[in-house]
Amino acid sequence: MPIKKKRNYKKEYKKYQSSSKRKKYRAKLNAYNRKKGTYGNRDGLDASHRGGKIIGFESQSRNRSRKKKNKVRYKIRKR
Repeated sequence: MPIKKKRNYKKEYKKYQSSSKRKKYRAKLNAYNRKKGTYGNRDGLDASHRGGKIIGFESQSRNRSRKKKNKVRYKIRKR
């Protein structure tokens, strides 16, 4: 039975979130929240982003839990 190597989630997260594409996307969402006056007021709402477009507001938990088609998938390679 092959031994599975433990995933380094911290490294994966850092690699994904530090790309210039993700930084621009986060900045766009934050700018939208600031413009609408909901950034940092702890109201529990996020800018809803379905299909790559900002379409309004919805609860943080619903917005962040939605299944994403383009989510980066990491595979464990056999060595």
